[in-house]
Amino acid sequence: QVQLVESGGGLVQAGGSLRLSCAASGSTSNIGTMAWYRQAPGKQRELVASILRGGTTRYADSAKGRFIISRDYAKNTMYLQMDSLKAEDTAVYYCNAVHFISSQTYWGQGTQVTVSS
Repeated sequence: QVQLVESGGGLVQAGGSLRLSCAASGSTSNIGTMAWYRQAPGKQRELVASILRGGTTRYADSAKGRFIISRDYAKNTMYLQMDSLKAEDTAVYYCNAVHFISSQTYWGQGTQVTVSS
């Protein structure tokens, strides 16, 4: 099994930056793709960015040019660097990981990001 724990959320002014972290533990060698999702009040959960086992990254249009996803295999940690934050970025951000053989999906508990105008 894999456990995921997010951290780094908080309150920030519009235009500011935050760096989210997702620490993975357990059977971390079986993780393939990892991703960040977010869910704002009254809205569906949406994909923000993903990073494949080989290092390929993909971003939602709303995140391109502002967010950077990265992964440190030695530390079993994924990051989301968030710059030029906007009020519409306010949401609970969730870490996601997929087993590269079984396709089992793992989720963290989420971390709140609030951007004030």
